[in-house]
Amino acid sequence: MLNYEACDDIYLIELVQSGDQASFDALYDRYFSTVYNRVRYTIPDADVDDVTQEVFIAVMKSLSSFQGRSKFSTWLRTLVNRQVAGYYRKRERKVEEMTILDGQEFPGSGFAGDKQHTERIAIRRAIQRLPQHYQDVLLLRFVDGLKFREIAIVLKQNPEAVKSLFRRAVDTLRTQLEENYDA
Repeated sequence: MLNYEACDDIYLIELVQSGDQASFDALYDRYFSTVYNRVRYTIPDADVDDVTQEVFIAVMKSLSSFQGRSKFSTWLRTLVNRQVAGYYRKRERKVEEMTILDGQEFPGSGFAGDKQHTERIAIRRAIQRLPQHYQDVLLLRFVDGLKFREIAIVLKQNPEAVKSLFRRAVDTLRTQLEENYDA
């Protein structure tokens, strides 16, 4: 019996392309948390599960055309970004405005005034307002857990440029959060 966990991504993809459903399940298990976390930081809580599912449906439909020109993780990240963009297109770019009022209950929260939930919403909204290249470097670092040299490969930049981009992104995020806090 094949140990799917020991197989590299390319071999699993070849198995999927030849009709082996168990190899798709192995890819799903390997990348679920990465996809889920990336989606969680880009869309409202109420829709995370649905969009994550849509990503894997898109993977299943598109995997037959994967040719290995990039790493699977890069290809998957692109697919996630497309699904998130599609989510917002479907909603006609209508981003929920969540204002925090005393005693107001937050969607997806079990109780009013949950401080941690409120902070997460503020961070998510601030990230969504950043330019795309700032969002990318922050998500690659914090959500995907990549090191700067790995981010440099994904973004096709040198590591020093990535570190500089990361610092600017963090500074801009910090400024946005401070402005929201002071407002």
